[in-house]
Amino acid sequence: MNIQQYLGLTRDDLKLRNYSPKTIQSYTHCLQDYFLYAKTNLAAMNEAQIRAFLLQKQEAGAAPQTINLYLNAIKFFYCEIMKSRKRIEIRFAKESKRLPIVLSREEIQRVITAIQNNKHRLMVALSYGSGLRVSEVICLKVSDINFDELVLHIKEAKGKKDRITVFPEKLKTDILNMVAGKQGNELVFESERGGALTTRSAQKMFILALTKAGIKKNATFHSLRHSFATHLLENGTDVRYVQELLGHANIRTTQIYTKVTNPALKRIVSPL
Repeated sequence: MNIQQYLGLTRDDLKLRNYSPKTIQSYTHCLQDYFLYAKTNLAAMNEAQIRAFLLQKQEAGAAPQTINLYLNAIKFFYCEIMKSRKRIEIRFAKESKRLPIVLSREEIQRVITAIQNNKHRLMVALSYGSGLRVSEVICLKVSDINFDELVLHIKEAKGKKDRITVFPEKLKTDILNMVAGKQGNELVFESERGGALTTRSAQKMFILALTKAGIKKNATFHSLRHSFATHLLENGTDVRYVQELLGHANIRTTQIYTKVTNPALKRIVSPL
């Protein structure tokens, strides 16, 4: 079999297992990269060769998260596609424990105010007010919003999981006006040409708003979600409720925000 046939087998198996299109694309890209490196005898697992490939990636400046993605893809291929009985005894790269970039409430307001386009402004405000990922807000449908109970039903989010999160009452009237006349299965934030906005265009719009607002932090659209979680904890919301609203499977993922908002540390005065 050639490289494209192996990639096709992997792609089909990932689809049958209901992996997300993004994960399928990432895995097949990583595998193609490895196959081009290995060149021959691709069906036989060669741990020394895999290790050399990953070291090459590391020396080229690849982040630990990227190294781990390559390793996951390679393990999936040999364990699940080739049914190799031999385990790959390579440990995952240790990832850096950087704190998330969080915008203050005042900075959030400045960003929202800087956006002239009403649809884009509401999209950013809702993403912050409900803790949404960029992929979730661009795919949000009118029927996903319960205006009476002020909740959002996020369907098939990361990991193919549904969850319920809060809907900010402050946005109720504006969003009701925006979706007036739309059917339940229509998108809330439709693009000008029809259909969903791309994540790239949403990210680009957010970065432009950051610049207009004069904010120098290296924030991204996802910083709105980080800020949502951090500000809820600052308001005294229990971390377990924040975990539910964000849809985190493990509470340790949510607890990273307690380090950002630790009030005891913030009360300490420098001795200088």
